[in-house]
Amino acid sequence: MLDNFAAHSMPYDRIQLASGSPRRSLLLAQIGVSHEVRPVAIDETRRAGESPRDYVLRLAREKAAAGAAAGCALPVLAADTTVAIGNEIFGKPRDEGDGIRMLAALSARRHEVLTAVALACGNRLALAVSVSHVTFRELSMAECRAYWVTGEPAGKAGAYAIQGLGAAFVSLLEGSCSGVMGLPLFETAALLDAAGVRRWQVPG
Repeated sequence: MLDNFAAHSMPYDRIQLASGSPRRSLLLAQIGVSHEVRPVAIDETRRAGESPRDYVLRLAREKAAAGAAAGCALPVLAADTTVAIGNEIFGKPRDEGDGIRMLAALSARRHEVLTAVALACGNRLALAVSVSHVTFRELSMAECRAYWVTGEPAGKAGAYAIQGLGAAFVSLLEGSCSGVMGLPLFETAALLDAAGVRRWQVPG
């Protein structure tokens, strides 16, 4: 975690989520964080020589900064998730061929899922990163194609969703399930607590 907030930060009852991901919104609601959803758009091109860890940290930081720059008075939470084997990143598939290629590459192998979280509050920005290891059982090409047809892999890092049908591929998870889903709740709660954001609130 970087640039921790002061312990005397003023309390907040609500935050802005700089993401259009329904999963991230649901995960925030799971820990009782009241929030409004305002996605931001940034250039997600990977820089030359950038490691998967540095890549997700930079994108999360830039998303939070973009949300804060829009003039929101609330703390702005952002996150970015990627799947990696070594230095190779498996982002969101461009099309069916790309999605099936990713699934085939992950078949019968262990990969990393990295999710960075950034919280901008006032003139400060704090970061945290969650790294989990996921092992897939062996997948046949027919199964990869059939999974793609369900529509679930589109728009998902690594072309799968652990919270959905893709859970059937996972033989071992070492780390944070919520991190693999796109928002590690342990790290997120720590950032929110440090900034004085109230949790466990009753909706409505």
